[in-house]
Amino acid sequence: MNNTLRIATRKSKLALWQAEHVAELLRRAHAGLDVRLVPISTKGDRIQDRSLAAIGGKGLFIKELESAMEDGQADIAVHSMKDVPADMPDGFVIGAVLERADARDALIAGSVSRLSDLPPASRVGTSSLRRQAQLLALRPDLRIEALRGNVDTRLRRLDDGELQAIVLACAGLVRLGWESRITQRLDPSISLPAVGQGVIGIECRSADSAALDRLRVLEHAATRVAIEAERAFSRRLGGSCQSPIAAHARVAHGRVILDGLVAEPDGSRLLRETLEGAAADSVALGGRLAERVLAAGAGALLERLRTG
Repeated sequence: MNNTLRIATRKSKLALWQAEHVAELLRRAHAGLDVRLVPISTKGDRIQDRSLAAIGGKGLFIKELESAMEDGQADIAVHSMKDVPADMPDGFVIGAVLERADARDALIAGSVSRLSDLPPASRVGTSSLRRQAQLLALRPDLRIEALRGNVDTRLRRLDDGELQAIVLACAGLVRLGWESRITQRLDPSISLPAVGQGVIGIECRSADSAALDRLRVLEHAATRVAIEAERAFSRRLGGSCQSPIAAHARVAHGRVILDGLVAEPDGSRLLRETLEGAAADSVALGGRLAERVLAAGAGALLERLRTG
């Protein structure tokens, strides 16, 4: 067996942190394994002046990494699972998922401690239609502004006074050492997280048995159950970053509780449902929850957003 393992990764600070974290875990698990990073500039990272929805969605962050694996430049790729489409391309698989970090959204505000304390008509930055919809459902007076770029760039817009608050993922802020900037960790009842948020996933070619064997030691079973339920919900809905879809699963004692949401981007309508079932049936549970949301009217809403 080749004693070198190459990790394809985006070049952003967060992506590099996650890839190096996985590399170190693999080095500890497999004595003598030479793990190397292969940083790649993706289209999603290069185009910063348009929304993700306008340029093709979050899948842009991983297509070039998959090409690197196909071309033999890399053996595995490390992703934030919230960026990974629910349908995997033929020949690829998520070989392992790490234990989930804090899945919640984080409010970072300049002068207040809670979302409810923001002054009327405050400018709030987010790149997510999911976050936008839930923020506006709670605070329709807010002015939502598009927010792209790395974490440093986003924080600068807040610190320069251009925005009164921004919303990012808790997990990314903690991983980059910015936990002290978090003003409020938004409870999922306020802002239901993105599918897979807080989870680092490791992708490889489904035929690469050597890579799969090496990744097996990193697998976290409860996290796999949770994200399979969430991804099944998104898959049945045909979710993309053009769709304000959210899902979050909690796993304990062999059971899984799954919350799912589809929303109007302006927050005028939130379709939210919850189901509980056996952890062994997590994929089926996600599908059933999606059917319940579709029956409540999500189908017409999503179709309008896709074609509009």
